[in-house]
Amino acid sequence: MVAEGELLWEPTDEAVAQARITRYFQARGLSDYEQAWQWSVDDPETFWSSIWDHFEVVGERGDGPVITGTMPAVEWFTGSSLNYAENALRHREGKAVVFRSEHGVRQELSWQELRAEVARVRTGLVKLGVGRGDRVAAYLPNIPQALVAFLATASLGAIWSAASPDFGVPSVVDRFTQIEPKVLIAVDGYHYNGRSFDRSQAVHDIAAALPSLRATVWIPYLTAAEEHRPPQQAEPAAGHSSALPSGEVIGWEGLRQEEGPLEFERVPFGHPLWIVYSSGTTGLPKPIVHGHGGVVLEHLKALSFHQDLGEGDVFFWYTTTGWMMWNYLVGALLVGAVPVLYDGAPGDLWALAREEGVSYMGVGAPYILACMKSGAKPEGLRLRGLGSTGSPLPPEGFAWVAENLPGVPVGSFSGGTDVCTGFVGWTPLHPVRAGVISCRSLGARVKSLDPSGKPVTGEVGELVVTRPMPSMPVMFWNDPDGSRYRDSYFDVYQGIWRHGDWIKINEDGSCVIYGRSDSTLNRGGVRMGTSEFYRVVERFPEIADSLVIDTGQLGQDGRLLLYVTMVEGATLRDDLIMTLRRTLRDELSPRHVPDQIIEVPGIPRTLSGKKLEVPVRKILLGTPVEEAANRDAMANPDVLRFFRP
Repeated sequence: MVAEGELLWEPTDEAVAQARITRYFQARGLSDYEQAWQWSVDDPETFWSSIWDHFEVVGERGDGPVITGTMPAVEWFTGSSLNYAENALRHREGKAVVFRSEHGVRQELSWQELRAEVARVRTGLVKLGVGRGDRVAAYLPNIPQALVAFLATASLGAIWSAASPDFGVPSVVDRFTQIEPKVLIAVDGYHYNGRSFDRSQAVHDIAAALPSLRATVWIPYLTAAEEHRPPQQAEPAAGHSSALPSGEVIGWEGLRQEEGPLEFERVPFGHPLWIVYSSGTTGLPKPIVHGHGGVVLEHLKALSFHQDLGEGDVFFWYTTTGWMMWNYLVGALLVGAVPVLYDGAPGDLWALAREEGVSYMGVGAPYILACMKSGAKPEGLRLRGLGSTGSPLPPEGFAWVAENLPGVPVGSFSGGTDVCTGFVGWTPLHPVRAGVISCRSLGARVKSLDPSGKPVTGEVGELVVTRPMPSMPVMFWNDPDGSRYRDSYFDVYQGIWRHGDWIKINEDGSCVIYGRSDSTLNRGGVRMGTSEFYRVVERFPEIADSLVIDTGQLGQDGRLLLYVTMVEGATLRDDLIMTLRRTLRDELSPRHVPDQIIEVPGIPRTLSGKKLEVPVRKILLGTPVEEAANRDAMANPDVLRFFRP
């Protein structure tokens, strides 16, 4: 075990002096981070205006107020106009984007080539009748065509929405039928872990469920790979171009065949940029709408100040198009950095980062823990920082990075699809302490509330945000009275965003996330976060993954059940069970000792890798498996049946 809070890394004076956030502080007479954070949340009007000015946002600032109204009904920068794509494509020289695939394809686009491709696809979308406010849906892996199509869509003031091709048809239909897209852009299949997956029939089924479509654009991704050609040079197979129930069918080359001007439709600050979705594991996915202005300002601030990225830096985060981290990754263009797009299984991501000279790399916390178990030894990297998100990273994960990537700070980062950024994270000014997130993000007034709603320090409480942030949703799609939006975040505290995580905020502004508050363990009146369990249990080399569930209900004690998945070749022996119980008792408390430890072949996770604690708890309390979770929103739905009571 590694002690929470153990110092693992400190920035040098030189690193602090060179950090982009330091230059911003100096220009505004700010002496340290906590002073700056306090100012950013006490005077958000001045702070967010300074972000617009500091990064010289392209657009019309307008003379209206910065903030009008109170949460959840907030309007930002009244009278302003801008366009995300115009800001993302304003950089002029050198390499703009790199693409890598697990089967060896590498493609590089310069800024000039990227702009030319966006202009072509923009022209093609206009020919298909796409304009301001129309929706373009994508069923695409993390390939350059996804980025190009997104920027072309945004340039028109149209609205982007994506799903990864590993999503099942019902899951995609649940998302896209809500937004009624005019165009669907899709691949014929994808590659993962050495296998090819044909999605031709899935695309036909999705298109058939979308009567709003005027066209379906096929990208022959599998065909191109077989022919060792870029996707735009291969035409769809004959079977792919057969008539669909709605609209015409064209190939990617047909979409981009004509040159055209690269123009940008400037739109109001809150005009919809994209629609992203909640996981949809326990109900219809919520279509979360973010605006052009909020995303531009938030990602400029976060990527420059918290990831310290700028012109020419190389940024890589392992993600699919179906996770908000893809939206964050392509935001690198806003600061002039180079996003590395990768399509494939998470094999040796360290080698990819080394070969591409990545400046800042990000992965899900489970990847770090898997490398820790496997004995991976990353070498030859030039990283300035390593990001971790998706779930809490335990202190041992921090320590593994410190040992295996000496001199590389690990920045744990926690936020969500809801805001497309992190509420809490790291900056190059902060030391790294085991298991501790360094700071609350600039402009994010994060607090921890006890059960009575009182702010607390040094105690675990509900994570809330008490002042608005510009990247909060401008609305949910098809939610005309805003009731679904209000019920999602403002149903517990009036005018305060409740995010649904347990957090402890320390005196110095650092914090620790303890998992979802809606999957709380409550033993003997003591609330416990699930991350504490996973930290202990998953340290055992025989255990590959785990899930802990408390079946207690209001006013009624339940059972504490620990499910474990064993590594290949290991079994859940009686002596291991005894050791697990003893270790949990000694290192946590007697309350943490489970009533039963059960071996299962897999732990249910969302497509973005999050453990499904709440659906499993529902199953254990009697909800039928088929009602507890949406199978098509899961990475491994077949394992749910092993959790029947």
